[in-house]
Amino acid sequence: MTLEFSKYHGLGNDFILIDNRHQSQPLVSPEEVVKLCDRHFGVGADGVILVLQGQDGCDYTMRIFNSDGSEAQMCGNGIRCFARFVSQLEGKEEVSKTYRIKTLAGVICPTLMGNGQVRVDMGQPQLEAEKIPTTLGEAGKPVVNVPLSVNHQEYLVTCVSMGNPHCVIFVEDVNRIKLEEIGPLLETHPAFPQKTNVEFVQPVSRNHLKMRVWERGAGITLACGTGACATLVAAVLNNLCDRNATVQLPGGSLQIEWNPQDNHVYMTGPATKVFSGKIQAIN
Repeated sequence: MTLEFSKYHGLGNDFILIDNRHQSQPLVSPEEVVKLCDRHFGVGADGVILVLQGQDGCDYTMRIFNSDGSEAQMCGNGIRCFARFVSQLEGKEEVSKTYRIKTLAGVICPTLMGNGQVRVDMGQPQLEAEKIPTTLGEAGKPVVNVPLSVNHQEYLVTCVSMGNPHCVIFVEDVNRIKLEEIGPLLETHPAFPQKTNVEFVQPVSRNHLKMRVWERGAGITLACGTGACATLVAAVLNNLCDRNATVQLPGGSLQIEWNPQDNHVYMTGPATKVFSGKIQAIN
């Protein structure tokens, strides 16, 4: 089988995008996703994104698989790349347009803005413990600044769902965090029945946050769009920043706004095409 694909990245968070519109089932299996994402023996990526036909009045359907083969509900950097890719498929890459995309986290609406920027209406954050989901805190209430013990150390965590779970921890210096050690322990902690993404965040000012991320199913990445959104929401809940701020990640910065009128979170950032190619077989 010859598989055609395009490679995109959002602030270094990179994806293999595949046109899957001609059939309802994924063209690749979870095992093949792992091989494609391998940076030595495959194409190399943090995940694989499939473009399927739209459902329920949406323009397209997005399915995304992490580099370990697990399926994610949503991906903020990924959906910006998705929007640029489908505009390429339509032959309208530089045309300003808003898409309605069906995801496992609901309908998400990215808008092409020119200059490679994409603005995404990420919807409303979920703050109730059971909707994140987490066993921390009380049912029906937000989980804000709650203690969590990991490896004999206590962390104060704030939990947010942006269609996928996030555990946000505020620190004085994100560069001092041994993310490769603590990240997997927090991701798989029993307090998170569906595992969790983990963000360590350093508040720089009322409109500037610095973040490092351990992604569920992918490990350390250069950027995480849903994580940046969850980070801003958590910072507002802890009165550490305003509702519109720059979130600085290792791969670059995103502009995040939590709009008080509609309670939606809006993310603006780049999506960049790297190359297109064909792979003859996935061995």
